[in-house]
Amino acid sequence: MLRKALGDRIAADAATFLDMMADDGVMEFPYAPPGLTTRLEGKAAIARHLDSLGEMIASDGMGEPTVYATTDPDVTIVEFEGFGHGVSTGEAYDQRYISVIRTHAGRIVQYRDYWNPLVVLRALRGGAAIADLTEGVTDHG
Repeated sequence: MLRKALGDRIAADAATFLDMMADDGVMEFPYAPPGLTTRLEGKAAIARHLDSLGEMIASDGMGEPTVYATTDPDVTIVEFEGFGHGVSTGEAYDQRYISVIRTHAGRIVQYRDYWNPLVVLRALRGGAAIADLTEGVTDHG
């Protein structure tokens, strides 16, 4: 999905997400709740994070990306959905992402990943965790 979204901004020999990352690439998670990782520096740290994530959330696929061009040719904004489930709970993990990606010399040097932490909470702790969090809150829309 990401190769399709980034096209020729990524080197042809980069087959996996980690291949696409620069050795000193950075991932940032601005919406991560307190206590969770907000920044990873370097390909090795990113690999460890992805391995641990795979133990908690099983991926069932990704939706088609919507790609937004920017005035900076090295920056791409990608909107997409990821589908999966919590490994221990079986709860759905249906996440919408907005990623701001900076590339240089055919590799990703910065990947800023915006996602909904409540979707993660439900997948990892179950629907009751969301109910507890939102109890007493009403929609005034």
